Amino acid sequence: MNDNWFARIADELKVTSLQVMATAQLLDEGGTVPFISRYRKERTGSLDEVQIQTIRDRLEQFAEFDKRREAIVKSLTERNLLTDELTAKIDKAANISELEDVYLPYRQKKRTRATIAREKGLEELAQMLLQQAVDLNPAVAAVPFVSAEKGVESVEDALQGARDIIAEMVSENAEVRAALRELFAAEAVLVSKVVRDKESEGAKFRDYFDWQEPAAKIAGHRLLAILRGENEGFLKVSLQPDAEKAARSLTRFYRQAFCPAWEQVRAASEDSYKRLLSSSIENEFRKQLRERAEEEAIRVFAANLRELLMAPPLGQKSVMAIDPGFRTGCKVVCLDPQGKLLEHEVIFISQSEKAREASVLLVKKLVERHKIEAVAIGNGTGSRETEAFVKSLQLPASIAVVMVNESGASIYSASEVAREEFPTQDVTVRGAVSIGRRLMDPLAELVKIDAKSIGVGQYQHDVEQAKLKKGLDDVVMSCVNGVGVEVNTASRQILSYVAGLGPQLAKNIVSWREENGPFKNRRQLNKVPRLGPRAFEQAAGFLRVRNSDNPLDNSAVHPESYKIVEKMAKDLDCSVGDLIKSQELRNRIKLKEYISEETGLPTLSDIMKELSRPGLDPRDKFEAFSFADGVNEIKDLSPGMLLPGIVTNVTQFGAFVDIGVHQDGLVHVSQLSDRFVKDPGEVVKVQQKVMVRVLEVDTARRRISLSMKSEKKAAEKW
Repeated sequence: MNDNWFARIADELKVTSLQVMATAQLLDEGGTVPFISRYRKERTGSLDEVQIQTIRDRLEQFAEFDKRREAIVKSLTERNLLTDELTAKIDKAANISELEDVYLPYRQKKRTRATIAREKGLEELAQMLLQQAVDLNPAVAAVPFVSAEKGVESVEDALQGARDIIAEMVSENAEVRAALRELFAAEAVLVSKVVRDKESEGAKFRDYFDWQEPAAKIAGHRLLAILRGENEGFLKVSLQPDAEKAARSLTRFYRQAFCPAWEQVRAASEDSYKRLLSSSIENEFRKQLRERAEEEAIRVFAANLRELLMAPPLGQKSVMAIDPGFRTGCKVVCLDPQGKLLEHEVIFISQSEKAREASVLLVKKLVERHKIEAVAIGNGTGSRETEAFVKSLQLPASIAVVMVNESGASIYSASEVAREEFPTQDVTVRGAVSIGRRLMDPLAELVKIDAKSIGVGQYQHDVEQAKLKKGLDDVVMSCVNGVGVEVNTASRQILSYVAGLGPQLAKNIVSWREENGPFKNRRQLNKVPRLGPRAFEQAAGFLRVRNSDNPLDNSAVHPESYKIVEKMAKDLDCSVGDLIKSQELRNRIKLKEYISEETGLPTLSDIMKELSRPGLDPRDKFEAFSFADGVNEIKDLSPGMLLPGIVTNVTQFGAFVDIGVHQDGLVHVSQLSDRFVKDPGEVVKVQQKVMVRVLEVDTARRRISLSMKSEKKAAEKW
């Protein structure tokens, strides 16, 4: 890796080159982002996960750049075209655009108008015109090049061929291309028009049937929407500055004197822009804008996903989960505190009074039989009616009745994972189980579902899928390792996200557990097939063994640091267990006495924090939530209503809020706060409980406009 890249990344992140180099080395050694950020702070200078991920991604990008540069050098060398001057230009290129510009004149290409003109012997005439001698008469100079044998039938044919050669030279000029990129970035306008006769079919893109705005300022979500309309054949889109100004801007690179030869060069330059450069630079600029929009969309999706995965868990309690339904009834499942399916039934709450009475008796019997502590109700069709039914049963007040977002539950129920867990149950039972487990531990259950199916993204199908997957996988891994995983109860799916493991080792851990019984301590992980020293080093600190003979096994203290804690305990003449229990003992520890070449204050400080709260779940405490009574359908809404809701999705243009009417309402970014808000994520998060005011209800289009502004500000607005 080029040392210049380390310096460049360091400058971008405002860190030192040594920090970047150390991180690069750890990554090369097989280190994972969670492990490096948590357990190698001394080497990285305490870089966080985001910084380490950025270093990893930038190193990968620069590696691709170096690979491309090597391929170009090889191609030029094999064709005996590489010179010292060209080598210097290649080495100086700072990005892929500059590199490709250097290579462009030497790129092996198909026959073009310019190559055909060169074959006709018109290169010399083109060079004569470029020199722009004041006394040169182009028509006279072209006469010797007229040759029927070579296919040059007239003076104009010769001049046209020379202009074609000049046009291609202009299009391959690195300075010209750089200047045009600057012009596009500063002045290009995005123009979107509806395709003729597609007005009705493409009605969902009506906002962009006649749209234009400065391309550099366009919001990412709007760009992706417009490009989707173009991709689906409903919109025609262009991204161009003023064409005449752009063409004129090229003249400064070639004009030497006002003379007849210059007129030929000027015409060639204008042709170069219109025929070659315009579309080329537009495609580059479009790609750049799209990548920026995609990065923002992935960032928004990742932030939403993190909030959803880190939602407060109910914990290990006996749960009844209900998947609402009218015609086919509501599927009811009962789960033990570990999420094991105990029993399932179907109740009918709307078919007849007799069926409803039978359902009342059945639910009460199940609650008593399984000592149910909470009821989880999926928020799909019939959810509010089901919630009202359960609340009418007058169950003990200690039993929380909670509405659960069931996005993705149907995906899980039909998945291979669900079939493995419940091979004899149908999809309705599996879906209800997923709803119940999602209340108990959202993280453990949601990792079983493809993140793109969870429903918290923005244009996720329009972005590059490999980048999206990488970004979402980073979030899932960060959350899983941040919370920690109990190795004796964790599913294969959540284990696969533990640093250093992956699907195969996760499967091996579960198999070993099934064959040999629960792990008694972390050391036993070394007995798992193919789980070698490197994987153990990466994973051990994130795996918990709750009932281990070593209390540190149920903490985030890494096994490599056990000796440090044991020495602390020995110096205080107590056990490790005593050290964990007693704040007074921990206060007597002088961390500086335990600093070594391998272990510094950052790690020692982390150890002390962990000893004070070993294995503590970093997620917030669970709090039950209820929608407003009597507001069950969109027809129950009216402007001015103040309602409780839960944020289900945050986008660049606002936040969607579930207010219990089977249709999320939109709080536009302008209505999120009394103050100006640029990024909605600054104000609200997915799963956040909020109070909203109904602004407008469009029943026909099922659109609900909401506001989170104060009443005073709302009144001023209206």
